[in-house]
Amino acid sequence: MTRVLFNSDLCGADYPCHNCVAKGVRITSNCFGDAGLGLDYNMETKKEIVKNWIYRYTGVEAEAFGDRILLTNFKNYVDKFAERFDVPIFGKDRTMTVATNKDGLSIINFGMGSANAATIMDLLSAVNPYGVLFLGKCGGLKESTELGHFILPIAAIRGEGTSNDYLRPEVPAMPSFKIHKFTSQKLVEHGLDYRTGVVYTTNRRVWEHDAAFKDYLREIRAIGIDMETATIFITGLANDIPRGALLLVSDLPMMADGIKTEALDQSVTKKYVDLHLEIGIDAMTHIADKGEQIKHFSF
Repeated sequence: MTRVLFNSDLCGADYPCHNCVAKGVRITSNCFGDAGLGLDYNMETKKEIVKNWIYRYTGVEAEAFGDRILLTNFKNYVDKFAERFDVPIFGKDRTMTVATNKDGLSIINFGMGSANAATIMDLLSAVNPYGVLFLGKCGGLKESTELGHFILPIAAIRGEGTSNDYLRPEVPAMPSFKIHKFTSQKLVEHGLDYRTGVVYTTNRRVWEHDAAFKDYLREIRAIGIDMETATIFITGLANDIPRGALLLVSDLPMMADGIKTEALDQSVTKKYVDLHLEIGIDAMTHIADKGEQIKHFSF
């Protein structure tokens, strides 16, 4: 990477310093060398790219993240986390928002869908976190499933396609076992039942009207459906990031009266989101000092 001079040399950064921008230092073409605004700032490796881009997407430098990460795609999870720990939220003017507490736990709202899920997992390779737990919502596909149930998926079917850009289709999308083992212990400690099984991850948001697709979901025996879990599992594996998912059943889309509506979503949020977040915080706060080693073998 070509070293260029910035006003940010005041703080020793070797990339365009966002701290200086935040402090109101005027950035001119002189800050980036004679070639003009950033033209001689070359990023040739993935490490260089994600280290630069994680700030672009979140407003937070890689070094400022905690070593344990909660992922969500809902704004109110970050709001509740920040309020609970009395910490600021960064990235409100960017694609993703972040809050980090003093215990080294960060929560990130990365948005909806597999493309965003893949992006945040790539960016988190700049952080090299101890572990990542996705707090997502899913549709329950079994008649025995009820609103508010928690699912710890043992695997996810890769119906989204995004993960094919990372690993071959025959590679199973699976969580890091010990993250799920520790999360399951926390669920039990809270006196909560949970379901295990395979979930299906899709890029389709509107499918509830499609009878053929519903028949397919019954045939593959999936217990839940979402838009991110398989992608997080596969991109976590590709980036050597331990990962897991704790999914909250927020709708029952196989039944006409179980399809998500504004009223249903508000009801689920009011009844279950605080508990969902509590389990995630409890699990990831203590996993580093009480959990077992969760790194996988490298191949």
